[in-house]
Amino acid sequence: MDVESKIELITREPTEEIITLEELRLLLESNPRPRHYIGLEISGLLHLGSLVLTGYKINDLIKAGFRCTVLLADWHTYINDKLHGDWDTIKRVARYYEDAFKLFCSGVEVRLGSQLYEEYSDYWSDLIRFSKHITLPRIMRSLTIMGRSEKDKLDFAQLIYPAMQATDIHALDVDVAHAGIDQRKVHMLARDVFPKLGWKVPVALHHHLLPGLGEPVMLGLDEDTGMDMKVSSKMSKSKPHTSIFVHDDEYIIKEKLRRAWCPLDVEGNPVLEMARHIVFHEYNEFTVERSAKYGGNITFTSYKELEDAYRSKRIHPLDLKNAVAYYINRIIEPVREYFKSREEILELLAKQ
Repeated sequence: MDVESKIELITREPTEEIITLEELRLLLESNPRPRHYIGLEISGLLHLGSLVLTGYKINDLIKAGFRCTVLLADWHTYINDKLHGDWDTIKRVARYYEDAFKLFCSGVEVRLGSQLYEEYSDYWSDLIRFSKHITLPRIMRSLTIMGRSEKDKLDFAQLIYPAMQATDIHALDVDVAHAGIDQRKVHMLARDVFPKLGWKVPVALHHHLLPGLGEPVMLGLDEDTGMDMKVSSKMSKSKPHTSIFVHDDEYIIKEKLRRAWCPLDVEGNPVLEMARHIVFHEYNEFTVERSAKYGGNITFTSYKELEDAYRSKRIHPLDLKNAVAYYINRIIEPVREYFKSREEILELLAKQ
């Protein structure tokens, strides 16, 4: 595969930002097998955003020749009080995450943060060296990467979370650091500090965040990035009624989508977002089934066609919801079937 074909794969949706595209091109021209990583906290049930959308981008990178790693950040999970900070539960849920990503992303390497820190003997000294180059105010501004802010009641361990996440990148010898767009601040931190330490500076790849099915909350602009933060309803396991989990059956998927917020406007429409970033990533055609009374079935070969049809009110929201539910069920069915024999993990997470 030539460089331009690889770039096309890497930049396709759900990629939202690459810093920088020129650096990525130089990397691909000089290294046929670059190293990639994405770090994930180990928390609740996996959903469309955490496994499917993230996994799609990992699969794109694998096809482009990358050596991809999912780092299951067990220490970060503990620091951020996920799974009640119970180390045994964190380890058990980590195995569930590992199985899911290896199933969905054939060829990916999955590692635990605790294993990395044991194997990389300079990790803690590198963490201190990195931390000497950042101020406390900047760390406080970076806490959004863990879903917290300066207004929260914090313990000291939570203040080292951003520096640990950045040091992970160096410890893994990463060429491309990948995360959702909500993790942007820590990648900018790494790109600012790494040159001062003589460390390899990673290309930063940020993918789109899949919104939850509820109505969004208006927040205004982020003062640090200038980015529009009006939608805070990203798909989250903490809001199960607005999330589609990879364990949901066909009936539950249809019911959740039937109740989903689906305005006549295309902007911020979570049902259209699923069609765009989940369905069209895997399917070249998207068929909306309707009775002959309402014009019969209609098939789209691009998201733009679907969006235009919805904007012009040629498709009813309920018909759109039913069509998206059909494709989502097909996409997650193999994962759902795989975990049917692992009901103990569902029972464990149901108690959290």
